Amino acid sequence: MKVEKNAIILAHYYQTGDIQDIADFVGDSLALSQKAASNNADVILFAGVKFMAETAKILAPEKKVLLPDINAGCSLADSCKAGDFEGFIKDNQGRTIVSYVNTNAEIKALSDIICTSSNAIQIVESLPRYEKIIFAPDRNLGNYVLNKTGRDMVIWNGACHVHEEFSLEAIIKLKKENPDAKIIVHPECELPIRMVADYIGSTSSLLQFTMKDNGKCYIVATEAGIIHQMKKENPGKTYIPAPPRDSTCGCSECSFMKLITMEKIFNCLKNEKPEIIIDMDVLLKAQKPIRRMMEISEKLGL
Repeated sequence: MKVEKNAIILAHYYQTGDIQDIADFVGDSLALSQKAASNNADVILFAGVKFMAETAKILAPEKKVLLPDINAGCSLADSCKAGDFEGFIKDNQGRTIVSYVNTNAEIKALSDIICTSSNAIQIVESLPRYEKIIFAPDRNLGNYVLNKTGRDMVIWNGACHVHEEFSLEAIIKLKKENPDAKIIVHPECELPIRMVADYIGSTSSLLQFTMKDNGKCYIVATEAGIIHQMKKENPGKTYIPAPPRDSTCGCSECSFMKLITMEKIFNCLKNEKPEIIIDMDVLLKAQKPIRRMMEISEKLGL
């Protein structure tokens, strides 16, 4: 069907291993955005969550973009509604709006520039030193960028349900049990988790770290789906998912990401729905800040 329909399957690192293995391309938000903007397919099937499929449609409006489950949302994106954000902008006028890619199309359309966790620091540092900034919607990534850059930033109070659920006590206990393990952490995690980290980075950056580092064991504080790629790249190493505060909830996995299944992908490609449709006015407004991010990333070799 992929050949017949000239389709490409893009998958995020947080998908299950079987989906990552059948995808044409697997990556983090920045790499997936770049791939969505540059491919020869007529149809993009996005194995990820809705804001990612929306980003693909914004960057490739002429293509048909499919999402196997339209309910695959994002707790972080849901924490920032367009009406509320418009009020926040009015209360903080005169600031450049830097929005994380983990937002819906309407928030992107209100923004001046988009960032991902791979390039957030570089995007902020690319702006003139005097420029005042609104950063939305992740408070933990925002504070991480603020601490790294020292810029004048006001930060929207949003968060990711996965990255806020890691237990500091459980991680410290794991470290005692595995003294040679390195704690690697996504910047969406809370400050106490970041403070015990041996390395902080985006999903792809954490993967690259485990590939290049000479260590043998890692405690991984991000969505557990990335461990599939880590094992593929370095099967001889040990990867331990950081435990959530509630050990019964499975919070180290994103429930939205896991809504996508092989069966849904098959049916989605077969029926060519659900399809992502975005109002053209919103799409064109959202395109500008994403393109601006990609231009800066390209200049910096990211």
